[in-house]
Amino acid sequence: MTGNRHEAPPPPWLDAAATRRANWALALAGFVCFSLLYSNQPLLPQLTVAFGIPAVTASLSMSAGTLAVALLMIPWSLVSDRHGREGLMRVCLFGAAIFAFASAFAPDFPTLLLSRVALGACIAGVPPAAMAYLGEELAPAVRGRAMGLYIAANALGGMFGRFFAAGVSEYLGWRYGLAILGVLALIATFGFLRLLPRGAHFAAQPLRLRPLLADLRGIYADPGLPWLFWIAFLIMGAFVGIYNYLGFRLSLPPYALSPAAIGAIFLLYALGSLSSMLAAGAAARHGRQRVILAMNLGMAAGIGLTCLAFLPLIIIGLALFTIGYFGAHSLANAWVASRAGTRRGLVSALYLSSYYLGGSILGYAGGWPWEHFGWPGVASALSLPVALAIAITLRLRKLGDS
Repeated sequence: MTGNRHEAPPPPWLDAAATRRANWALALAGFVCFSLLYSNQPLLPQLTVAFGIPAVTASLSMSAGTLAVALLMIPWSLVSDRHGREGLMRVCLFGAAIFAFASAFAPDFPTLLLSRVALGACIAGVPPAAMAYLGEELAPAVRGRAMGLYIAANALGGMFGRFFAAGVSEYLGWRYGLAILGVLALIATFGFLRLLPRGAHFAAQPLRLRPLLADLRGIYADPGLPWLFWIAFLIMGAFVGIYNYLGFRLSLPPYALSPAAIGAIFLLYALGSLSSMLAAGAAARHGRQRVILAMNLGMAAGIGLTCLAFLPLIIIGLALFTIGYFGAHSLANAWVASRAGTRRGLVSALYLSSYYLGGSILGYAGGWPWEHFGWPGVASALSLPVALAIAITLRLRKLGDS
């Protein structure tokens, strides 16, 4: 009889010990990925000398990796849905470590670019699989903290990779900075493999094109989501651009900072975690739209301060810009999640793709004004995407915080 039939109960969530292992494993994965992806940013002035190329060409080594991430984030998320989370993360982490190591021995700049593209292609597979794993295997009560830890590890990894590569390069050269990071990433990948518990809730999803296209149409018909994607594109582009080219400015007279000193500037990233937390609290009191607007205005003021000649004021301007960027990004990301509905995975992938695409295109584009007009040209060029982000934020006022 039908009444005597019982469906098998779903597998249990990971217990407390396994949850801790999963948190550490995925935090380690995020740390590794972003330390490798951004490790060459403070090395751009050294690459211009090593390969005899202009600054705008050297910046392609940054854009190559982030562009691969932007373009492959969604395809990898579909692979993850079809073939599983853990296997994809294993392959991608090993690949990222190997290509990071290989980039240190590139004989010419085109080879370096190819290795950075391959590195970005591998890294693109980790975030969608990691976020899906956390959503499937952890109890709902602990998912928020786990997501926060993973995102914090991404930021710390980006800061560490830049600082470490710059510090090593000052004494041993840029190739050693990248090579040692590659070795450390390989060791960390083995740690990830030992820590990550096997998932029990994954169910393979067939790739169906028609529902995917219907979801995309629904997402881009939303009155708020496409504009939030644009904000991600614009502020990430300005963020990558200012950090790409400020290193060139500070490596020249009258500052003539060493590679290690330029790398130390990236410690300002630590302000990002504080900014994200403060912005979340302020948004709860005043609304997301108002706080994002304030953060974007802070980015604009920070750009203005970097145009001054006094080094401490330049650093203060960069700090203000960084605080504004991280606050705006964290709130825009949360706003996207709150509007995503049942399409959360695809919406998150689209947001991140827009985010990295902005970093790739606008981060590279800042090189032309640097070559022709110096830092005032860069600051003027980067003020435009920030101004557009402010205009879009004002337009989002009618959405409320829904």
